[in-house]
Amino acid sequence: MAFEDQLREFMKSTLGDALIREDNFREQLSFYIKPEAIFDLCQTFVEDSSLDIRFLKDITSVDWYGHEDEMADGRFEVVYNFYSLKHKSRFFVKCRLPEDNPEIVSLTPLFNAANWLEREVWDLMGITFTGHPDLTKILTADDLEGHPLRRDFPLTWEQPKFSWNMDDPPEVIK
Repeated sequence: MAFEDQLREFMKSTLGDALIREDNFREQLSFYIKPEAIFDLCQTFVEDSSLDIRFLKDITSVDWYGHEDEMADGRFEVVYNFYSLKHKSRFFVKCRLPEDNPEIVSLTPLFNAANWLEREVWDLMGITFTGHPDLTKILTADDLEGHPLRRDFPLTWEQPKFSWNMDDPPEVIK
């Protein structure tokens, strides 16, 4: 049985009603699930040796502000990029979150890589990861208010000046 078929069966049997839908876009398999199921699903990934899904490659997010699906599905989407080393296959797990309280449980107890990835999504998009050990800014200036990757973030904010070398002129290479 192909890994994709095995994964589909696993997701259907593990998630039940928490599995919203499956999508296959340009040979990339995605599973849309309810946010409250993400931790238990990932814990099963780590514990199940047949699938061997122990590599969280990336966490990113999408702001669907102004899109027609925003009202029905939620404004924000968290995208988890998983990879099975044994089967050499990548797939995505996606969760939609509402605008008023974009919050999802942290995966840091299961994947060490989730620590920095969740901090990046929080800093740039404002999605809170409950249970995260250190949800602090990682990329933006400390005095920046808001989250710059949100589609409603004002574009008029002044870029901070980093002054650690303002007095030293740059070297001219001849």
